[in-house]
Amino acid sequence: MGLGVRWTLHGDGRTPAPGAVVKPDERLSWPRTAGLGAQHVVAMFGASFVAPVLMGLDPNLAIMMSGVATILFLLATRGRVPSYLGCSLSFVGVAAVIRAQGGGSAAVTGAILVVGGVLFLSGLAVRTFGARIIHAAMPPVVTGAVVMLIGFNLAPVTAKTYWPADQWVALLTMLFTGLAVVCLRGFWSRVAIFPGLVFGYVISWLFDRVFGRIHSLDGSGRITDHWRLDLSGVSKADWIGLPSAHAPSFQWSAVLVALPVVIALIAENAGHVKAVSEMTGDPLDDTLGTAIAADGAATMLSTAVGGPANTTYSENIGVMAASRVYSTAAYWAAAGFALLFGLCPKFGAIVAAIPGGVLGGITVILYGMIGLLGAQIWVHNKVDLRNPLNLVPVAAGVVIGVGGVSLKVSDNFELSGIALGTVVVLSGYHLLRALAPAHMKREEPLLDAGTSAYDDEPAAAAGNPAKP
Repeated sequence: MGLGVRWTLHGDGRTPAPGAVVKPDERLSWPRTAGLGAQHVVAMFGASFVAPVLMGLDPNLAIMMSGVATILFLLATRGRVPSYLGCSLSFVGVAAVIRAQGGGSAAVTGAILVVGGVLFLSGLAVRTFGARIIHAAMPPVVTGAVVMLIGFNLAPVTAKTYWPADQWVALLTMLFTGLAVVCLRGFWSRVAIFPGLVFGYVISWLFDRVFGRIHSLDGSGRITDHWRLDLSGVSKADWIGLPSAHAPSFQWSAVLVALPVVIALIAENAGHVKAVSEMTGDPLDDTLGTAIAADGAATMLSTAVGGPANTTYSENIGVMAASRVYSTAAYWAAAGFALLFGLCPKFGAIVAAIPGGVLGGITVILYGMIGLLGAQIWVHNKVDLRNPLNLVPVAAGVVIGVGGVSLKVSDNFELSGIALGTVVVLSGYHLLRALAPAHMKREEPLLDAGTSAYDDEPAAAAGNPAKP
């Protein structure tokens, strides 16, 4: 079997025929393929550059390693699953908690590296035992709750750090980004964070010209008089250079905070593989384990040199759906562009200069959307929260995760926030299910929506008439 780096020309190489799609092993002309690659980079730009900034990591290294991660993923899946691996937002809250506990960038990347290792092993387990293992350990009620508490746990970061930097810029940026998400069409609606960032830059620059310096929180967390938009670092940055790297360090407290994100990453990968399968018409169930393992390996590689986690990006699914081009050649082109951007420190300096107020407006929407993805998992899988078996562990876990409740086990060991909330949801659900009466244990969907293509057993097979 090849590595998926050979493509046949689709039609005349210009545009897909009416009703046709460009499959993963096909391509358009190379200039058009390069253009689509650039479009994929723009699609992941907003979230993929905001993530390392919010986590305190080097954005240049982040974009470079996203290119490397994408290449690794394409090789591992042998070109069957078109995907761009960008910086995961799921770890933003984890990074905030670790830094609040006194950990630095090395502790953050070390914890995420361990998560990448667990994700890699999870992928191997899925390859060995099949996708059903996902449901056995993490049914939809659990995955939805964990994704929800990961997103909503970030609310205090916005409220206490970014929004106070400039409340009016934050408010205007939030309103503009919200309008962009709702009112823009096609490609631009899927990359609404990017125009939101540009709008925030412009408003911050105008406010500096009109109102002068602002007295508020600066980037170091101190209340000072400072410019909203400080581009002094851009002029000092070189045009060409290697990004800064660092080795990870490992702290058990940091690892425990990060481990619950594994659940969210598995759900993300499962949904991505299913979505691509439906769009291309190719059954990809057999690649799910490989995709999860490749995601984990890419995250391990990135964090080993000081970069963030990398995972599949839904923004790029939108680009494929709009263009009907699923060629992995476009993703190779996108990875090449990402590597070039990573070698431009001046570009990274522009990203690092994002004003705090702009981040406040963006993260209000972004963090809320992450949390509500958990609710979307419940809706898609028809999770019944009227059932105490589902309601009790979810209610307790979400409040613990969002509220930052802590449990001090010893002088040197404490569980809190995301980690404790996940433990309560996961262990509480399985424990209660073992003890609950039979009428509460109604059958749930076999897997999370988008995980795999298993059909329900026909009603007739069970001797029951089919319902209309």
